[in-house]
Amino acid sequence: MELGRAVETYLRHVALERGLSDHTVAAYRRDLTVYVEWLSHRGVTEAEEVTPALVAEFVAERASSQPPPASSSLARLQSSVRGLHRFLVLEGRVDDDPSGRLRPPKAPRRLPKALTIGQVDQLLDAAGPAPGSSDVAGVDPAAVRDRALLELLYATGARVSEIVQLDVDDTAHGDLLRVRGKGDKERVVPVGSYARAAIEAYLTRVRPALAAKGRATPRLFLGVRGAPLSRQSAWLIIQAAAERAGLTAHVSPHTLRHSFATHLLQGGADVRVVQELLGHASVATTQIYTHVTVDALRDVYAGAHPRAR
Repeated sequence: MELGRAVETYLRHVALERGLSDHTVAAYRRDLTVYVEWLSHRGVTEAEEVTPALVAEFVAERASSQPPPASSSLARLQSSVRGLHRFLVLEGRVDDDPSGRLRPPKAPRRLPKALTIGQVDQLLDAAGPAPGSSDVAGVDPAAVRDRALLELLYATGARVSEIVQLDVDDTAHGDLLRVRGKGDKERVVPVGSYARAAIEAYLTRVRPALAAKGRATPRLFLGVRGAPLSRQSAWLIIQAAAERAGLTAHVSPHTLRHSFATHLLQGGADVRVVQELLGHASVATTQIYTHVTVDALRDVYAGAHPRAR
C-alpha cells in the first residue's frame, strides 16, 4: 500500500472511529508527514518496503537532530509511527509491523506549575470586573466575557479545548456543567458560585450582542465578530490578563487546570475525586499533583519547625 494513502486511511480511522481530537490528529499528521518524506528520500514509497532497520534509523536520526527534540515530542513521534504500522497490520494491508521493537523514550517527570490562590485572584481581576461590582458599568463587553472564561477554566479544571466547545445548553444544569473531553467522553463537573455568576452576567449582558454579529451558533463563548471563540484566542486572552496582573511566570490555559487540581488537593480533596473532575482515564495521571502538595508541605515544615534544618 502506498505510504501517503496509508497515512490518510490511518488518520481517518483515528479521527472517526477512535474519536481523537482535531488537535491530536493534526499532531499525528505532522509526525507522519515527516516520516513519509524521510522514507521517500530513501526510495521507499510502499508500506511493505519499510523494515525495522529503517524505522530504527529514522527514530535515531530524529533523536540526534539539532536542536534536540523534547522527550515528549520524540515519544509522540514514535507513537505516531507505531500506530500507523499497527493499524496496517490489523487491517491486513501488510503482514509485519516494522515498528514492533520501538520503545518510547523515558520522559523526565515534570511537575505542573500552579499559581497560588492569590495569583489566581490577581489573574481573574485583571481579566475583567467581578459580576455585581461597581466597576461593571461602562466596561468593555469583552472583559465580561473574559472574566467568565477564566472563572470557568479555574472553577472546573477543564481543558481550554473543552471550554471553547461548550454550548449554551451545557450550562443549563444549575451548578453542574456538562463537559465533553478526550475521545468525546462526557463528564459532569460542579461549578462554584463565582463562575456561575460570571457566566450569567456574560449570557445576559454580552453574548446576545456578540451573537447578533455572526451566524447562529450554539457555542457558549463567542469572539468579537460573533464566531465561536478559538483555543488560540482563549490562550491570548489569558496571556493578556497575566500581563496586566503582573504575573511574570508563564501562564497558559493549562496553568489554570494545574492550579485547580493543586488547590483541591491542598484543600483535602481525594485524589480519585480530582481524577474524575479532570477527566483523567487513570489515577496515575492525577497523582503527579500529590507530589506538588507534598513538596508544599515539606517547604512549610522546613520554614516553620525549629528543628527542621
